[in-house]
Amino acid sequence: MTRKLFAEWLGSLFLLATVVGSGIMGERLSDGNAAITLLGNTISTGAILVVLILIFSPISGAHFNPAVTLAFAIRKEIRYSEALQYVVVQIIGGILGVIIAHAMFDNPLFDPSTTLRSGSGQWIGEFVATFGLVVTILGCLKTRPDAVPYAVGLFITAGYWFTSSTSFANPAVTIARGLTNTFSGIAPTNIPVFIVVQLLGSIVATLIFRWIYSKELFISN
Repeated sequence: MTRKLFAEWLGSLFLLATVVGSGIMGERLSDGNAAITLLGNTISTGAILVVLILIFSPISGAHFNPAVTLAFAIRKEIRYSEALQYVVVQIIGGILGVIIAHAMFDNPLFDPSTTLRSGSGQWIGEFVATFGLVVTILGCLKTRPDAVPYAVGLFITAGYWFTSSTSFANPAVTIARGLTNTFSGIAPTNIPVFIVVQLLGSIVATLIFRWIYSKELFISN
């Protein structure tokens, strides 16, 4: 279990260092062009997800995301006590990743975001993003398990552009991004609702796939 937790911690660290670091780099190089900044942020995030899942999937399953861990707990592929430990290290790793990104770019290490991300459009976007992410993972596990890293990276890459919220789709990422007052940040006051709709999206996706797919994939009908 220690190796699994370390893998989740380290993967979450690198994920957030990439999300935040690429956002900072994009802002500095784009001369105020938000579209270019978002493009750089998107490519970096999608790419690092492929890499991290390829590296850590054999060890921990490469969740890096409490919403994904919840889906596997509902499927009884991980005990809830273990899932809770996963979530704790995912959050800690994500926060440390933000701090490391700030350190690399000489930003204040602790700099809570002031970027407001609220309203029904944003919340629907997060539900859609998380639902789609879990659907992608479960669907690929059924049809093409070897394609999961690439499918996840591609879905998040697309989600940055087709969802109103730029596809956080991850409670640990959301919490950590509340600590960066940079391009990828979210005001801490907006975090709770994001997390609620993300978890709801995960639950709905998991239950729908329990019904759609055979018991070969799911523990119970």
